[in-house]
Amino acid sequence: MTSPEEQVAIRDAATVVILRDGPGGPETFMLRRNRRTVFGPGAHVFPGGAVDRADAATDMLACCDGLDDAGASAQLGIVAGGAAFWIAAIRECFEEAGVLLATDDQGRPLPPDIDLSAERAALNAGQTTLRDICHQRGLRLPLDRIVYYNHWITPPGEPRRFSTRFFACPAPAGQAAVHDGQETVAGRWLQAAEALALHERGELPMMPPTVLQLRFLAEYPDVAGVMSVLREIQDVPAVSPTLERDGDGFRVLLSTGRHD
Repeated sequence: MTSPEEQVAIRDAATVVILRDGPGGPETFMLRRNRRTVFGPGAHVFPGGAVDRADAATDMLACCDGLDDAGASAQLGIVAGGAAFWIAAIRECFEEAGVLLATDDQGRPLPPDIDLSAERAALNAGQTTLRDICHQRGLRLPLDRIVYYNHWITPPGEPRRFSTRFFACPAPAGQAAVHDGQETVAGRWLQAAEALALHERGELPMMPPTVLQLRFLAEYPDVAGVMSVLREIQDVPAVSPTLERDGDGFRVLLSTGRHD
């Protein structure tokens, strides 16, 4: 008989690690989730969330450059619909962190003084879509500048389960990262080693996937080094943690394999 934990539907999700160079190494923007959220309450996370139906809309692809759906799907090891994960990563980054990973219609970076606060508020309120914003502002989504490199599946026992694809991208110049004040209640740039030290002292609660991404980032002196290594990754296995009771709590056991 299937247990209640195994009956929880697994939703597709995308998370993006935005990076900038700091004096001590790569820094990433981290958000603190609202304590009222069901998944990861109070945890420090990277921008991300579930893939929406609008992300997978066929007309959304008309706003994208550098990678088509067939190429995206091949990277993920799925038949079709892969581009929706890249689009979801871009949308979630804009909604939660206020950073839009986009270019103008000539492929140039967005102006440093661009003000997209009204569009962000409307998107978070469900009053517009990323596709509409792109059309109204003449923007393009450069999917090839965002690198897919990791895949985690939430273990059984959680109230919500996700099959999350991790992406990384250098932060665009001139855009200020700011938490949304709804799902996330604080945000700050942190060097990977600093974030890990805070976590070990119990000052920065994080989920295991976040900790492991930071351990990877801490090995490199700059963003260029990180992105170079990530672009070399050819085959991304799914990491499927399991929870094992350990005294009064649990410990996380990791296993990898293809789960496509």
